[in-house]
Amino acid sequence: MMPGCSVSSKEVQLFQSLKGIQQLAETRRFKAWFLDQFGVLHDGQKPYPGAISTLEKLASTGSKMVIISNSSRRASTTIEKMKSLGFDPSFFMGAITSGELTHQYLQRKDDAWFAALGRSCIHITWSDRGLISLEGLDIQVVENVEEAEFVLAHGSEALGHPSGAAIPTKLVDLEKILERCAAKRIPMVVANPDYVTVEARDLRVMPGTLAAKYEKFGGEVKWMGKPDKIIYEAAMAIAGVDASDSIAVGDSLHHDIKGANQAGIQSAFITCGIHATELGVGNFGETADLSSVEVLASKYNAYPSYVLPAFTWCR
Repeated sequence: MMPGCSVSSKEVQLFQSLKGIQQLAETRRFKAWFLDQFGVLHDGQKPYPGAISTLEKLASTGSKMVIISNSSRRASTTIEKMKSLGFDPSFFMGAITSGELTHQYLQRKDDAWFAALGRSCIHITWSDRGLISLEGLDIQVVENVEEAEFVLAHGSEALGHPSGAAIPTKLVDLEKILERCAAKRIPMVVANPDYVTVEARDLRVMPGTLAAKYEKFGGEVKWMGKPDKIIYEAAMAIAGVDASDSIAVGDSLHHDIKGANQAGIQSAFITCGIHATELGVGNFGETADLSSVEVLASKYNAYPSYVLPAFTWCR
């Protein structure tokens, strides 16, 4: 056991508290690490302190690393984003995103539920963050709810136009459109199940919030990503491992940790991400009160194996 990197002397029944991943990584207990990106590796604009060097050290142990993200972007776009932020793509065996899964299922339509969707859709996408391309999919974007056979939610900022453009639209107006869609009893595919995400220390509303509202309206939602085990199974296939050899690292109890629980794999909860305010964490790397973590884990019914202030090697 490395000096200064041991398990905290204060432990709760639900999990072990670590100061960094060094102790865990050097046991080589896990062959594959499934890493969330926003809130763990970066904040959307820059890497978190120590994240790049931690990846380098984790790679040196022979661990396989896969990015597993509820991003509505394709996997290739995610890898390019990581590269632009200074991460070495060679560290990762690949990436699996909600957007990638959604694209694959819409393209193949070998799943009965997707095969029954039809072609015409109301497309909710991004504007400021860059709209999501539907290239390669046999889908027709429509403006009128009466013409739509399903709703496709990639973003929470804009409505897709048949021309391929994105029309910036307020959340309240998107919700009004969704209420009409739900009344028409058409299904929704949500290509990013996150409710919020960390962006430069602020929280931003994500498509999962709209999907949850859609269910309240009585609509049917297909959640393509965490916490559904479908995305963890895809990550395991990329790494060529099974659940017993895997660990997921994330900052969302509802998505990352609950998903790991459902997939039967161990998990590490990063407390400086989206739950920082709830946990009373004001600064990056600040240690959360473990009793507060336990209360929050019970609230979300999501139980991590390990808890760390941040994705660092050792503090």
